[in-house]
Amino acid sequence: ITGRSKEEVMGRDLVAEFIEPEFRDSVKTVLDNALNGIVTANFEFPLYTKKGTRVDVLLNATTRRDGNGNVSGVVGVGQDITERKVAEKQSETIANDLTKLIDTANAPIFGIDTNGLVNEWNQKAAEITGFSKEEVMGRDLVQEFISADFKTSVSMVLNNALTGQNTANFEFPLYTKDRRAVEVLLNATPRIDSMGKLVGVVGVGQDITDKKQAEAE
Repeated sequence: ITGRSKEEVMGRDLVAEFIEPEFRDSVKTVLDNALNGIVTANFEFPLYTKKGTRVDVLLNATTRRDGNGNVSGVVGVGQDITERKVAEKQSETIANDLTKLIDTANAPIFGIDTNGLVNEWNQKAAEITGFSKEEVMGRDLVQEFISADFKTSVSMVLNNALTGQNTANFEFPLYTKDRRAVEVLLNATPRIDSMGKLVGVVGVGQDITDKKQAEAE
């Protein structure tokens, strides 16, 4: 993975000659610890190839002892995790893009955890309710932001989503900071994490207040 033969590296200083300057102190600490009998597991650092290509390595450093039990050096067992790091970076980029998309969407979007506490509240939700993200995060959506006559039905929709059932086009009033009713058409979907575990609910709404008022006239 480095492009360097055994003959090219034998007898040369590993840290000074093959580790980038910004990682020399941390790698040296790991190796010094191993020389003092302290094992280090899963230490990540970049190793550069002969052509200058970066290889990300996951290292386990262990004390090496001779036949009499005396410390004679360090053995490092590494794993090339370059592809994994690239995949993680791509996943992080996609996650950031999705977060930005949710936050700037032209529709109110909220999320709750499995306890019904708000953990997502985009800009449109803040705009139509008057409650900022900071004001609602961690608070109980149904108990604090839904009127008494709709608490049961909204709870049922959210609980259904927490059992894996989607609900589409559910209408209910969401009350603003100044106690105005905003009529919302809601789609509630289970929220699944990267391990496939259900961790909450995502609600995507549509402000239909003007439409409802026009229908009533």
